[in-house]
Amino acid sequence: MVSPSLVSPSLVSPSLNSRPAQVQLYDLHPPLDDFRAEVLQGLRQPQKMIPPKFLYDKRGAALFDLICTLEEYYLTRTEMGILQTHAAEMANLIGDSVLMEFGSGSSQKIRILLDALSANPLASDPVYVGIDISKQHLLEACDRLTQDYPGLTAIALCADYTQPLELSAIEGMGDRHKVAFFPGSSIGNLEPAEAVQFLQQVAAALQPEGALLIGVDLKKSKTILEPAYDDALGLSAAFALNVLTRMNRELGTNFVVQNFGYEAIYNPMGRIEMYLISLQDQTVHFGEEEIAFTPGERIRTEYSYKYDVEEFWAIAASAGFQTKQVWTDPNQLFSLHYLHL
Repeated sequence: MVSPSLVSPSLVSPSLNSRPAQVQLYDLHPPLDDFRAEVLQGLRQPQKMIPPKFLYDKRGAALFDLICTLEEYYLTRTEMGILQTHAAEMANLIGDSVLMEFGSGSSQKIRILLDALSANPLASDPVYVGIDISKQHLLEACDRLTQDYPGLTAIALCADYTQPLELSAIEGMGDRHKVAFFPGSSIGNLEPAEAVQFLQQVAAALQPEGALLIGVDLKKSKTILEPAYDDALGLSAAFALNVLTRMNRELGTNFVVQNFGYEAIYNPMGRIEMYLISLQDQTVHFGEEEIAFTPGERIRTEYSYKYDVEEFWAIAASAGFQTKQVWTDPNQLFSLHYLHL
């Protein structure tokens, strides 16, 4: 585990430096060497891959926000619909807690919960901990929240939330009950065994009696799934290809982005698979190492597993969670689960 180092709040949101900063930043962003090592390890494998967490630099996060507005991408609007319909029930379960969001992004969904929590006149002012690997995106989202919710204590934790987190050094959390919010079905990016391991890490961070509100995409037809991850406007392709531009900028590689294509295909075992595809024979320099690609060779950027409700309950139980409540939309596209220890 790594312990967070506090960065002065005066460094928060430089674009808004005309007013006092209200967000505490704890910077655990992985160093460049970690980025380099993980990517190089993935590209050395027989099935080349890039960990999906590296898709989310500032431009990647902005592209993903645009994807979430597309007609094909049912996940965001469906999950938000469930939240809006059942927010009061969820708020009653969350109660007077520290609300931690894994992968905070633009923090649109957390606003629905904060509104519901704010409607309780007996509740204390909420404490919000946003956890995301894209620091600037995280800071901007937390800063907007403090503007819109004047009583809110906002803590920005820039970190790889797939790794174990030590939260004891974070000021402002006190001894309050902790509830984690993990929307968007990002749990599907992990292999099932990895999902269990991640949920075990979350359980450790939430001890002794915390809870987790998590979004899980449900199994459905490939005619719905494939367009959601390969849209007609090409935003999904641009999002995936952006990681090559990021590696060129930050790691000094020489990917020619135009020499790669993109595809998303449904695997009947229950997952969408997303790939960058080499369009020709080419060699990419990675420091002193050369990475060769043949025509049609793939780099896996993401998996997105889909689960039946009962399948996910089994995964949660394997990590030590009990299911308190589950909500779905009328079309059974998506689910939200409230789990507790």
